[in-house]
Amino acid sequence: MMELMEKIKELKIVPVVVIKELADAEPTLRALCEGGLPVAEITFRTACAADAIKLACEKFPEMLIGAGTVINAQQCNSAIDAGARFIVGPGFSAEVAEVCRARGVLYLPGCVTPTEIITAISYGIETVKFFPCSNYGGLATIKALSAPFPQITFLPTGGISEDNVLEYLAFDKIVACGGSWMMKGTPDEIRVRTKAAVAKVKS
Repeated sequence: MMELMEKIKELKIVPVVVIKELADAEPTLRALCEGGLPVAEITFRTACAADAIKLACEKFPEMLIGAGTVINAQQCNSAIDAGARFIVGPGFSAEVAEVCRARGVLYLPGCVTPTEIITAISYGIETVKFFPCSNYGGLATIKALSAPFPQITFLPTGGISEDNVLEYLAFDKIVACGGSWMMKGTPDEIRVRTKAAVAKVKS
């Protein structure tokens, strides 16, 4: 898990990917890879999510494939069975935390309050997703929460864009930012946007 977190830190951006049709999975993920961002949080908001994760793991072994919007144990097991290497939730789920702990998979739960962070810590979690970031005070709130919880690092998602990503990444308690701003348009447009995003965070 440490190695996985190091890779996420190195990449700096975790694209939030919604695959509506399985046929879209391969061209979308190829565009991310060619754009220089071999990582994807494939959301469980669509019926083909597990199949898209399985396809991604088979076709793009060099990619770090995770599952997003995971809210229960059934989805979590389905995602891990399909090959997901990390699990992301919009909130904290005790049953998802238990499955991830039992199966040795990284869990990044959504936490925005001190109570939620304390619960995450009780499960041995060291990095939380701060979501929806802009609705809960953004960087100012993350900085405020970092004072009582110095052991916690954050992956803010929701309201992150090319305009503010560097501001977030400048804070040392932020490991990476989740975002979907590079995911708009055709695969060609996604590749161009991804290249621009990678260039920006590596500058």
